[in-house]
Amino acid sequence: MAVTLDTTLGALLDDPKGKAVLDQYLPGISSNPMAAMAKGMSLRMILSMPQAAQFGLTEATANQILAEVNKQL
Repeated sequence: MAVTLDTTLGALLDDPKGKAVLDQYLPGISSNPMAAMAKGMSLRMILSMPQAAQFGLTEATANQILAEVNKQL
């Protein structure tokens, strides 16, 4: 199943490949307490928050992450 902007952060973090790609593009995100609080949120929801940019998550970055994860599925 392909991941999209509607995939939750938790789903990506629970998948070893997804977690590795997230940490590649957003170093340390998998161990960040803020990420733990956002596990139930979709990437789309997270992108709508101003805090996303503080972690380096932009729509372009999210799309790169999704493309990389989908390539590995």
